[in-house]
Amino acid sequence: MPRGRSTFTKRQKEQTRQQKQRDKAERRVQRKENKPEGSAVDEMQELREHAEAQAALFRVGSEDEPGSEVFIPGIGKLDR
Repeated sequence: MPRGRSTFTKRQKEQTRQQKQRDKAERRVQRKENKPEGSAVDEMQELREHAEAQAALFRVGSEDEPGSEVFIPGIGKLDR
């Protein structure tokens, strides 16, 4: 029995959809393989250094105040 035009179009669309899924999965695997292992650790160190630099900027004019506190996100309050 011959298939109609709509059946052919649906089959083509489904094949295209499946191909896109395979391509997407392949790209995901490639990204995972190319991702450096220590990047999360390096990023955290970078964030800590940035926070320390920002804290140093805030401390510049307040060195004569005894007992003042500095708040660093992720670390908490520090007494100086």
